[in-house]
Amino acid sequence: MKSGTAGRPVSLSLVVAALSAGILFYSQQTTLDWDEGFHLVAASLINAGRRPYIDFCFPQPPVHAYWNAFWLRILGDSWRGPHAVAALLTCATVALVAELVYRRTASQIQAGVAALFVGLNAIVVEFGTKAQAYGAGLFLTFAAFRLTVAEPSLMRSALAGCIAGASADCTLLTAPACVVLFAWTAWRRRLAHAAAFAAGAVIGLLPVLMALIRSPYLAWFNLVGYHVFFRRAGWTGAAEQDFSVLAGWVNSGAALLLGLFAVAGFAFVRKREFYLAGAMAVAMALEAATAHPTFSQYFIFLVPLLAVPAAAGVIEVSARLSMRPAWAVAGLAVLFGLNLANALVATAGNNNDWDTIANLAKKVKQVTPADATVLADPPVYFAMRQIPPEGSNFPASHRMEVPPAEAARLHIVPQSQLERQVKAGEFATVETCRGDEDEIEALELHKHYAQSESINDCQVYWGFHR
Repeated sequence: MKSGTAGRPVSLSLVVAALSAGILFYSQQTTLDWDEGFHLVAASLINAGRRPYIDFCFPQPPVHAYWNAFWLRILGDSWRGPHAVAALLTCATVALVAELVYRRTASQIQAGVAALFVGLNAIVVEFGTKAQAYGAGLFLTFAAFRLTVAEPSLMRSALAGCIAGASADCTLLTAPACVVLFAWTAWRRRLAHAAAFAAGAVIGLLPVLMALIRSPYLAWFNLVGYHVFFRRAGWTGAAEQDFSVLAGWVNSGAALLLGLFAVAGFAFVRKREFYLAGAMAVAMALEAATAHPTFSQYFIFLVPLLAVPAAAGVIEVSARLSMRPAWAVAGLAVLFGLNLANALVATAGNNNDWDTIANLAKKVKQVTPADATVLADPPVYFAMRQIPPEGSNFPASHRMEVPPAEAARLHIVPQSQLERQVKAGEFATVETCRGDEDEIEALELHKHYAQSESINDCQVYWGFHR
């Protein structure tokens, strides 16, 4: 990969194309992240005419659910369409990172390093290709950053605010980036630019603002109340989970290299845009770290931001060690590739996949009488093309013990009520999977159902008897 200004960045384009091809290929593998079932069911509910918050519990901003619903209508009711769309947004993020670095440095090598930091990052590949808001959040957050550090104009400031607001409308994990970008614009630009950014952000946040106006209590509960008061309810070992995630970077070669080279970039190359990227990364990291419990994928949005100074850090460290940059790039590519392969193999071994979900859905349909009610996990409802019973689209809500009237208003079913429904025979078939052992044991399914069958780590029960 040659450095310099002459000609088109052919080598860089090939690197970005190869990374994008790999990301798109992985998006169509059957690997499942369990929570994406919840997001796909939300999209299915929207396509069935239901509204988030008002008609079903959805403790997320609404825009990405509507985005998934749109693509399910266009591409069909399969997980493959949303996976491909998310992967394309992740690929666009890789390209945008490479474009920014190349435009600033005219170095294909440095831009290629930045692309490798993002495109071979295990968290980015694993979660930026799923039907959750990670792909959209990656692209929108970095696009807002890219516009903010571009040649100033009121239109760019307004567009940056709109995109940052839209990102927060997809996932609250990126909301701190919107605040930092506004503060930086107000500090570095004229007041008019800050006003333009704020106006754009209001436009980007309109779906959330409209939800708060239309149904203030339900929207506030889903966006804030659940996360503050109920998110940690019933989580055994949440503190251990938090510690494992927050200390896990020590065991990740890719995370260590990204952080160390980013620090080198901050130290050796003093650029305002590096400090802005660092401030955005710190703000989002603090929010992700305070989620209880937290998960490693919550930190995904830091990767493209830190990749910009990290690429500069690689070049500076190579020069100080009298190492040819091309050799440094090759070494990093090998290390990142091995780390990614190891992570993907571990993920495939630890999770169920969409093939298993399809088999579960087939079995549930086979043993369930027509029009009978089924209790299942969200991915199975999605694979069956079936709308869940009231309060069953978000299993974590079963941990919330609230009075019956409040539960009905919030569209949730507490665990105690669920146990009564199972014992009363309201579900002809019940499907469960490993992960919520305490809740499953409390249902005493083996006592109430005459037949069962195991499929991988999941179980289907049918033939209710008293």
